Amino acid sequence: MTTAMLVLEDGTTLTGAAFGAPGETFGEMVFNTGMTGYQETLTDPSYCRQIVAMTAPHIGNTGVNGEDPESRRVWVSGYVVREPARITSSWRATSDLDAYLKAEGISGIAIRGTRLLTKRVREAGAMRAAISTVEEDPARLLERVLKSPEMVGADLAREVTTPEPYTVPATTKTKYRVAAVDLGIKASTPRNMAARGCEVNVLPATATAQDILATSPDGVFFSNGPGDPAAAQYAVDAMRGVLSAGVPVFGICLGSQILALALGLGTYKLRYGHRGVNQPVMDLATRRVYITSHNHGFAAELPADTRFDTGYGPAEVTHVNLNDGVVEGLRLIDRPVFSVQYHPEAAPGPHDAADHFDQFCALMGRGGK
Repeated sequence: MTTAMLVLEDGTTLTGAAFGAPGETFGEMVFNTGMTGYQETLTDPSYCRQIVAMTAPHIGNTGVNGEDPESRRVWVSGYVVREPARITSSWRATSDLDAYLKAEGISGIAIRGTRLLTKRVREAGAMRAAISTVEEDPARLLERVLKSPEMVGADLAREVTTPEPYTVPATTKTKYRVAAVDLGIKASTPRNMAARGCEVNVLPATATAQDILATSPDGVFFSNGPGDPAAAQYAVDAMRGVLSAGVPVFGICLGSQILALALGLGTYKLRYGHRGVNQPVMDLATRRVYITSHNHGFAAELPADTRFDTGYGPAEVTHVNLNDGVVEGLRLIDRPVFSVQYHPEAAPGPHDAADHFDQFCALMGRGGK
């Protein structure tokens, strides 16, 4: 058995069994509380440059397959679990988790102390870290961790976005044309829209408002994605141009933070972020509570009042997280524009919020009125 070492930037050092690809990797140490959906987590572009620890104790039971990936590759920098499954048990499996990580070049570590690690991140916040199977001295690895890039100021949407536009056709009769700005989009998102009669034109993260509007969309979607929203000024500029055009707009996760910046709010880095499939979010208008899927380390600043003025008319905070009060949704009151901080496509996760896609289609069906 090969030994691996995990070192956090505060000096915390844990050793365990290596799995996945040998070598070493650096990234921001975060944790995910989901009990299922590890393949979707691994392939979520929002995890770019992050080492992800799973709090569920047994990972890999159902192996991996060719249908569940949410993008073209694994995006996590490294993977931490308590115990990798020794046996794969699923008729859908085409490989096991260890072989999958090896093929993707992703280093992992199995440690008994995932609970200790999670508590450490909760107390000290998300921090830089490294996994290594080649370095034997924790002090030397720590030196390199401290020289690795931080997440604040990181513009990662450019790294994960599609290099070229592509189209996902509607799977029913085509009703609407959607321009989707890929800041780190997951495959389930255009599939959800396609099932509702949307032809989805996916555009690179750096698409300008002119590029977006040139597709003659009935609505514009800004996707989830990794990194610091304040570093993606190009997306903020595109959002402002689209808002001025008056077409319906829907944003999720990073797309919601981009909308917040376009409306004049600030963004900030959360202490350890929201990552999992069990986050309670309240709709302030209906008082309905959604159990939602999350993956974000930044959030929009809460304005002094839930209703506030913007350059595009009055706006309001529509949803908040019941765990910590974080802004989870925004909308313009006089324009067909709204966003949520969580994942309505729920891959993985509960489907409580799938109706947000229906709300977007309803706005497009009314011509933005």
